[in-house]
Amino acid sequence: MTKSREAEEHKCVRPPEQHVEDLRLKLLRAPPAMLIGGRWRPASSRSAFEVEDPSTGTLVTTAAAGGHEDIELAVRAARSAFHNGPWSRLSGARRMGLLMALAQALEEDELDLSFLEAIDTGHTLSSIRNGDVPLALRALRDNAGWAAKISGETPMHPAEQAAFSYYIREPIGVVGIITPWNAPLLMVLQKLSAALAAGCTVVIKPSELAPLSALRIGQACDKVGIPPGVVNIVTGTGEEAGRALTEHPDVNLISFTGSTVVGKSIMAAAASTNLKRVVLELGGKSPVLVFADADLDKAARSIVSEITFKSGQYCAAGSRVFAQASIQDALLTRMRAIMDGMRIGPGTDANTDMGPMICAKQRQRAAEIIGHSIQAGACVVRGGHARVGGGYFFEPTILTNASAQMRVSREEIFGPALVVTPVPDEASLDEVAALANDSIYGLSAKIWTRQIRIAHGLIHRLEAGQVVVNGGGGEEVLPFGGVKQSGYGRENGRNGVDAYTEIKSIRLGF
Repeated sequence: MTKSREAEEHKCVRPPEQHVEDLRLKLLRAPPAMLIGGRWRPASSRSAFEVEDPSTGTLVTTAAAGGHEDIELAVRAARSAFHNGPWSRLSGARRMGLLMALAQALEEDELDLSFLEAIDTGHTLSSIRNGDVPLALRALRDNAGWAAKISGETPMHPAEQAAFSYYIREPIGVVGIITPWNAPLLMVLQKLSAALAAGCTVVIKPSELAPLSALRIGQACDKVGIPPGVVNIVTGTGEEAGRALTEHPDVNLISFTGSTVVGKSIMAAAASTNLKRVVLELGGKSPVLVFADADLDKAARSIVSEITFKSGQYCAAGSRVFAQASIQDALLTRMRAIMDGMRIGPGTDANTDMGPMICAKQRQRAAEIIGHSIQAGACVVRGGHARVGGGYFFEPTILTNASAQMRVSREEIFGPALVVTPVPDEASLDEVAALANDSIYGLSAKIWTRQIRIAHGLIHRLEAGQVVVNGGGGEEVLPFGGVKQSGYGRENGRNGVDAYTEIKSIRLGF
């Protein structure tokens, strides 16, 4: 029997509940520390903040409360590693090798990473082990592969011309990475691996609501030998550490995933400082268009699964459902039955279908938006309120009779709530698209129909960075990002890596 097989069987012997309790105990005992310049150190102020378990609202651990001084030290370390250290000078093949080693180390730590993410975010183990972790490792390995394939271009020249012109791509420099709490492991690895593949050095500021997986990734970077200063991690609030990072004049690019409001402030800070580049993946209010010929069982399962995935805290989730009037009731019946059968509880429980929201503030905001619209005339088909008891749970919700001007139709709730609106069966594709596009957002759109004419006709009419038809398919890594106020730039694949490079044109005369 191989050592890896023995280790895997040893893991299986321990009851999951005991594994979680052991991990909680380690977290409580761990001193608050950040990774700066290859050293684990407390915040310069020696202050810390509490990290909660959203399933119970109780303390998980404390994290270092980094501020302006810590960001200054981290940026300085990243700048030194970029200019004086080996990272930007390593061959693409060598960077690829280290990133592949990082992926292997994290894969071997998959069980602990999954439990850690479930404790930190409240998300279900099934969504983490079947979604976040494999997607994160795939992004890491995919971006690692691009490290040896970054290239420029040379136009054709007449043989007799005494000149030669071409362009190259160079790493942009120091990158500030600010990640959200709804998918911290995935977002950190997706952004980090693209930046490192391009030859950049980074300062990561994870969300203060879910900083633990970022710190675990930092430990893995140490383990595989990524040089000091290449990866720096500063925990702290957005107001303190996040603002200091976005306003720092020696940061060349900010990659941010989060709310549109914060995204606008980052773009303003970039413009007012050194005109640093930005990649912004922001909010969404994605439409779902369901036609009478659709597979209603499949559509209902997909719509509910997406809006309850991460308890609705998923930027691309379809939250505005437009169903042809003849099948609206049938679709509602199916979706309500699926929600009624869902098991709600702690994410660390393997039987849980939907966990809690991240914190009391987020749950209260969702309740206020939904409550305001109910008072204005929206009808509750199911849910509509927080669940009684400990933790930050919210009932899966379906609303109807909500006008296009109500808050539930306009604002990103970021909770497990659907708004269902009937559309006349005879409505034209232009009329349907107009309903879908009636939003400041444009991140994703979903279509359910068996008719390729309808799907193809809507794809070109919808204002969205992504269109998913009948649940999607395939395994290709596609560029992801939004239009309108859903963001700026694209992540994933070659486009995502290129975002961390600058083009330099060269014109040689002989």
